[in-house]
Amino acid sequence: MKAVIIGATGSTGNELLQLLMASKDVSEIVALVRKPLTVSHSKLTTVVVDFSRLGQWASYISGDVAFSCLGTTLRAAGSQKAQYVVDYEYQYEFAKLAKANGIPTFILISSSTANPNSFLFYSQMKGKLEKSVEALDFTNVGVFRPGPLIRPETDRTGEKIGVSVISFLNKVGLFRKMAPLPVNDLARLMLQYARNPPSGHRIQQSGQILKEAGH
Repeated sequence: MKAVIIGATGSTGNELLQLLMASKDVSEIVALVRKPLTVSHSKLTTVVVDFSRLGQWASYISGDVAFSCLGTTLRAAGSQKAQYVVDYEYQYEFAKLAKANGIPTFILISSSTANPNSFLFYSQMKGKLEKSVEALDFTNVGVFRPGPLIRPETDRTGEKIGVSVISFLNKVGLFRKMAPLPVNDLARLMLQYARNPPSGHRIQQSGQILKEAGH
């Protein structure tokens, strides 16, 4: 299996990259990144790209499965407009190129709150991306909608607080389907999906993700 990945420098993307490199089912990995990776492997080809002109690197986007793990926060992006460019435009362009080059399986990290009709900017953006990817009509699309994620050494203060609050509520029996999920568990499930993808469009809700991860 040949895999192409964007977002390999993020928490989930990095965990997924480690699993891809260790997997006997994976023969080749292409990581499209904005800055060089600190890891190397005989299977891995790292390609530094300008995501605003991703079409110039279209020839690298070929294989059996494409993973879209890219994303940023509003704080890091600096504005909703800048976040939209990364979280929607870059990922949709990647999906379009993957489809044009005949990649049959596309796997996307979304959000538990994704809804194209939401009044919330983030939820609406994620829902719109899901719909846009679905419309490309891949043979297989796997959309993962996790709840709060536990990221090693994260600097996202709001996320840390959110994980702490949800964890406390879980202890008293509330919001079980929104329990925090370690990113390595999410990455493992994404790789499992890639190995044997069900035909068609499949959305993995947070409760189902937690169940399959053994939480």
